[in-house]
Amino acid sequence: MQHLYDLLVSPFVEFAFMRRALAGCLALALGSGPIGLFLVMRRMSLMGDAMSHAVLPGAAVGFMFAGLSLPAMSLGGFVAGVLVALLAGLATRFTSIKEDASFAAFYLLSLSLGVLLVSRGGSNVDLMHILFGSVLAVDDAALYLVSGVATATLLTLAVIYRPLLLESLDPVYLRAVGARGAWWHLLFLMLVVLNLVAGFQSLGTLMAVGLMMLPAITSRLWTERIEAMLALAVGIAFLSGLGGLLLSYHFELPSGPAIILLAGLVYLLSLLFAPVGGALPRYIRARHLES
Repeated sequence: MQHLYDLLVSPFVEFAFMRRALAGCLALALGSGPIGLFLVMRRMSLMGDAMSHAVLPGAAVGFMFAGLSLPAMSLGGFVAGVLVALLAGLATRFTSIKEDASFAAFYLLSLSLGVLLVSRGGSNVDLMHILFGSVLAVDDAALYLVSGVATATLLTLAVIYRPLLLESLDPVYLRAVGARGAWWHLLFLMLVVLNLVAGFQSLGTLMAVGLMMLPAITSRLWTERIEAMLALAVGIAFLSGLGGLLLSYHFELPSGPAIILLAGLVYLLSLLFAPVGGALPRYIRARHLES
């Protein structure tokens, strides 16, 4: 029993930075989990990756003007992400390019511009910090930011849940009844950007999208009910954060990659054993129907 305490509880009791990191993971799970699930339902899974790169040049500009300043980098990242979303939307609306191709083009431009700006105005260490972050280095200001974004995300989703769900599942019907689906889409993209901006402060731009998407994708393998998917996405994200922090503490691993790899391991196991979409249960059901 003492061994389990030392393994699972003691790091969070003894060290304040571990408690802040755990609280940050919980806030990220509460905000990013539902957003990731809606991205999956809207067949926009790769859009999260595109938007995570879109915030990079804005964060880089904030870094060049104010160093590793949380307000400056967050504001720059949010403005850059919203700008890329608007430009990609305009390109889709007024040209023949599809939305996924438009976002891909703009995110590649954003990624290259962001890396160039950081490389010119900082060092390789600064670039690695922005790209990969460190959840163990979360301070009070970053924790307030992540918690505030999670709160705003949950409150906004509670207000727009029905039209957003309908727009995700049947956008043709929503347009037929005269609802403004484009407004819900734009508001949802702003929530995506907000959560990615909050996530890159702790996990980095390349890791934040992993905690957003992997638990959401995994949850769809376990249930067909939307409410259960939302709960599972949040739960898997938080448990991945908890387990990744413990792995990072005990084995001296980078915290961000440990969290994402643990979420990825849950996904791989779910591919095999999850009751709804797992390969083994589907095979057993198919054999049962054949017999």
